[in-house]
Amino acid sequence: NTKMNPPLRSKTDVEAIIEGIIDGTVDAIATDHAPHHADEKALEYDKAPFGIVGLETALSLTLDRLYHTGKIGLTRVVELLSTTPAKIFNLPKRGTLQVGSFADITIFDAGREIVVDPTNFFSKSRNTPFGGFRLKGTTVATIVSGKIVYDARTRKSEK
Repeated sequence: NTKMNPPLRSKTDVEAIIEGIIDGTVDAIATDHAPHHADEKALEYDKAPFGIVGLETALSLTLDRLYHTGKIGLTRVVELLSTTPAKIFNLPKRGTLQVGSFADITIFDAGREIVVDPTNFFSKSRNTPFGGFRLKGTTVATIVSGKIVYDARTRKSEK
């Protein structure tokens, strides 16, 4: 559950990445989101495939580790996870709430505390190094092209 590419780095490397996020050197936060079946990941470390479930924890980790620690504000969270990636990949009408946009929206509760429980993931896999982590901030609903595709109140997800 910790084998990914790029691999996990030292504390010094993590601190440098966080500094790059704070000073604007880092433009975006993205996940590889490379889920694998449990049988694939249960092999010897060198034989197991690279990849973890990233999408299920990206927002909560960003809020918990960067926003709630005072390193960045909510505007920067939105820039890193939405606005700037849409610009980088030249996705018109994405990453914005302007009239005529696709209405792709993530509604989140920055104050709600969660415990990462991979058994509740909607991804096809459960491989994450963050199982059991207590995080502050979570997704409440996801809307894609104006349609609710995830609602935490009902625990329903449509693909």
